[in-house]
Amino acid sequence: MSDRSEAADDGVRLQKVLASAGVASRRKAEELIRDGRVKVDGIVVREMGTRIDPENAVVHVDGNRITTRTDLVYLALNKERGVLSTMSDELGRPHIGQMLEDRSERLFHVGRLDMESEGLLLLTNDGDLAHRLTHPSYGVAKTYVAEVPGPIPKDLGRRLKAGVELEDGPAKVDSFDVMDLHHNRAVVEVVIHEGRKHIVRRLLEAVDRPVSRLVRTQIGPVQLGHQRPGTLRKLNPVEVSQLYKAVGL
Repeated sequence: MSDRSEAADDGVRLQKVLASAGVASRRKAEELIRDGRVKVDGIVVREMGTRIDPENAVVHVDGNRITTRTDLVYLALNKERGVLSTMSDELGRPHIGQMLEDRSERLFHVGRLDMESEGLLLLTNDGDLAHRLTHPSYGVAKTYVAEVPGPIPKDLGRRLKAGVELEDGPAKVDSFDVMDLHHNRAVVEVVIHEGRKHIVRRLLEAVDRPVSRLVRTQIGPVQLGHQRPGTLRKLNPVEVSQLYKAVGL
């Protein structure tokens, strides 16, 4: 029986689904099932011949959700300065949609970066995940590295964590660290879970530290790392699982 007819008739063997998802080899997947470490739709499955519908089943291994749908795409983009976080632009300016012209999927970008900002954007056609990652109620933290004028007052971190009044209401950071300080230039790291427009730039400007360069280095558990500017990469199964966990899916 072919894989296609197997899936169409009565599902696909669970160990094969796990192997196809990159969780483990098929033999290791059988061990995971035998040890009771796999749940399908919230129920522990130990029976080796179990078949599931990978397009609709919700599968967890050791409490971590795995992606079993073959049509879902999860990408990390290192956006360059001067590129819009849009899929098109009427004025003909550079935009991230130009990097995706050869892809057939309709992808959502998770969180915008303004034209002058750089760094990590997530792209996916998983609507549920994209919605939760961008909705403020789920509080997914984002990390930024900013270049600002120095020196840095000793109480600046405390002030930013306590909250700063902006024109559209108070805002605060989760953490603030000075990474480098050289004469009149400082590099600082800001972690924040808010998603208001230009929030990091506005916060730092409100405390007299206007940003000259801003790079987003992390969204939830996914890190930019050493990914080259202007490139795309596929998220690995662990990163996707961690994103699910971060938003309670």
